[in-house]
Order: sequence, then structure tokens, then C-alpha cells
Amino acid sequence: MSQVKITVDNKTYEVQEGSLLIDLLIKEEIKVPYFCYHESLGADGNCRMCMVEIEGQKRPQIACDTPVKDGMVVHSQGEKLPIEKIRKDILELELINHPVDCPICDQAGECSLQEFYMDYGLHNSHMYGLEKVLQRKHIDLGSNVMLDQERCVLCARCTRFTAQVTHTHELGIVGRGDKAHITTMPGRKLDNPYAMNVVDLCPVGALTNKDFRFKQRVWFLESSESVCTHCAKNCNIYIDHNKLKYEDENIYRFRPRKNQGINGFFMCDEGRLSYKELLQNREYEPSRIDGKFIVKDSISNAKNIAIIVGASLFNEEIEMIQEFAKRIDAKLYCPQDIYINEDFEDDMLRSKYKVANIKTIQNQNIADEMPSEVELLINFNHPSVTDADAKEIISFQTHKNSLETLLTLPIATYVENSGSFTNIDGVTQHIKKALSPNNPVPSIQEWFKRLEL
Repeated sequence: MSQVKITVDNKTYEVQEGSLLIDLLIKEEIKVPYFCYHESLGADGNCRMCMVEIEGQKRPQIACDTPVKDGMVVHSQGEKLPIEKIRKDILELELINHPVDCPICDQAGECSLQEFYMDYGLHNSHMYGLEKVLQRKHIDLGSNVMLDQERCVLCARCTRFTAQVTHTHELGIVGRGDKAHITTMPGRKLDNPYAMNVVDLCPVGALTNKDFRFKQRVWFLESSESVCTHCAKNCNIYIDHNKLKYEDENIYRFRPRKNQGINGFFMCDEGRLSYKELLQNREYEPSRIDGKFIVKDSISNAKNIAIIVGASLFNEEIEMIQEFAKRIDAKLYCPQDIYINEDFEDDMLRSKYKVANIKTIQNQNIADEMPSEVELLINFNHPSVTDADAKEIISFQTHKNSLETLLTLPIATYVENSGSFTNIDGVTQHIKKALSPNNPVPSIQEWFKRLEL
């Protein structure tokens, strides 16, 4: 399609002919309210909130179902038509039966209904003497998702997600008029590998995350941009974390972050919940205080040295280890079998390689085997090291294991460090440090300096 020029609020834009007007408004951050539209799900047109004025049209039009045409002139705020009043009236209809749960609702602070009420509402209800229609509350849909039917605005994002994205069709809207509500199909639970994405899609507090529910108010959280390392897809995420007084920094949730070249708008549930593994069973202290001398003496005395490198490390760390291996004349290994799970893989966002940086290991042609009959084995956070055949082992690791070593040195996890990963599709992404613990664990680079390697 050709490019056309349209005018929005007296500013001219060049866009693709036939594309939806709301996509331009979202891209250019022109504020227009909406509940039902989502870029990954397309237009539905049921909430009617995204009304705009288009010159030449007698009445307001919804931006989510309006294709752009050459010469179109749009006003996001009313010029001749009372757009603000129309939005206010539509919003009042949404609120007629909505409960005033804001003080106890987990969505408070990131709720579209709250935001739009402050922008367009602030009205006294026209409904007097009528009790609100009550619906079921605290319904466990399955897959860590809780439903409060009273809070639902029937935007249909969740039902469209299970129909159009996962094709599992667990959710539907049943009933008519003010009895309409979201529910699961008879005899079914919400059960698919991406089910928790409906919580992100829900613009209000109808669908909440059971894992995060009542753990932390969102305005206390700091969000850091990062990637998920649960598999080699490296889905883009937000890490939501907080440092309470007198306590160490804690992660409360992972959320998907939009990247059309990697994961779009979504992530799998396993990756979303993988934050729990990061800070549990951590290695925090060296097993001996004379580590510097042990490392140097062991390298000097050993005639047969092997290095096993984990595929969870940053590109920069792998490069540093490769140079180190050359200096001490050691062979580099990375057994890949332990990372492979064929059952986990799908045709959406899940790779069979359940580790962040396997692509770099493969690109560098690092040996895919376990070293045997080694005099000294130096491990850099590879899980197979517990099966190693070596007289002496020095292990740099993020988490504790059952391995008996000559020396164990703790290293920082990826959220406590900065670097880059290359995903299974060959896309390299640099991520910044997200957490700053009270007592930080050294990175591999820092250990190399301390040990004078």
C-alpha cells in the first residue's frame, strides 16, 4: 500500500494507507482512551471509548475501526463535536455496575478505568436508588489467574487472546445485557502455556495474577528493562522489583515488554515465573578465604586443564573466558544436552534450549561434550559440572549445588550485572543491571581482577 498524509490535531503525518487510525495515535502518543483495542488483537469496537472527530463526518467515529485515507483531518479533542462529553457518557455506562474496589484492587495504579475516570469522568452518577448488578468474585480460572466478574468491562481482550493467539478457546462471554460475564467453557480451566498474558491484557482489575496478588503495590515498584533467560528466545521483559527498608532488593514479577522483532507483546508462563529461581539457593560466600593463591597455584601445577563454560553467561563473559583459556592452554567445553527440552518447545515463543545464550556457544564452536580425566577443571556456572571427572575443581557459580570442590566462588546473576545475550534467532541484545543488592556478589570480570587472572 502507498503512503498517505493525514492531519491530526493540526499536525501532519505520513502513514500507510488503510492502516488503522488508532495505531497512529498510539505510536505518536496522542492521548485517546480505549479498552477493547490492542495492537496484537486488532479492532473489536465494543467499548466505543476511542471516539475522535473527523472533518466531513456528521458524528464521532471510533479510531480503532477507522482506516486512514489521504487528506483525512482528525481532532482527538472536540472542535465542532462534543468528543469529551461523549467519552464521559460512555465511561458512565461502564461504571454503572462497576464496584468501588480501588483500595483493595491489585490493578490500582495501573488501571485504565482509573486513568480515564480522572481524565474524562469526575462526574456524579445519574443512577439513583438502583442497586448495582452483582457478579461472582475471586474465581480461580487456573494457571495462576484470578477473575472478579464485577470488575470486568467486557473488552473481550482475554477471550480474543485465547481464540486468536493460543487457539485454545478456554474463555468466553456468556449471558446478555447486564448479566453478560467472562467465564471458562463448561468443564474447562484456563490452561495453556501463555495463559497469564490475559492479566497483562486486562485493562482493569478483573483478571489478576495469583502469584503477584497482594504482594506489593505497583507504585512502590521500580521497573527495569531486561530479557527473560528461561530459554534461548530471550523475550523482552520488565523486572519489577523493590528494596524495602532494612531488607535486600527483591523481585516481585516479570512482565512482557513489547519487541516486535523478538516476542511481540507476550511471554510464556514458565518464563514469567522464572524470577523465583534467581534469588533462591544462591551462592554468596567463597568456600575458602585463600582463593587467590589456590587458583594461581592450581593453574601453575596442573598439566591438564579444562574449562567448562555455562550458556547462561553474557557474551562478554564468554569472550573473557575464551581468552583466559588460551593464556593457560586449556580446552573449552560446554555440554549442551542438559539445556535441551524438546517438550518445552513450541511454534510461538518457547525454544527447546532452556538457557539464555546457547547461540553464542554454538557460534563459537565450543566443544559440545563433557571433559574426562582432567587434572584441573575450572567451571563457569555450568550445571553439568556435578558429573565432572576431574581430580580438582574450581567452580564459579551463581547457585549452590552438591559439588565438592577445591574452591567455590560466588558470581552475580544476570540481573545484578550488565552485558549482552544472542538469542536463538541470532539477535544480540544488551541489558543493564537491574538489581543492586546490599552485599553484591562479584561478577566474573571482577573475580578475574581480584584473582589477577
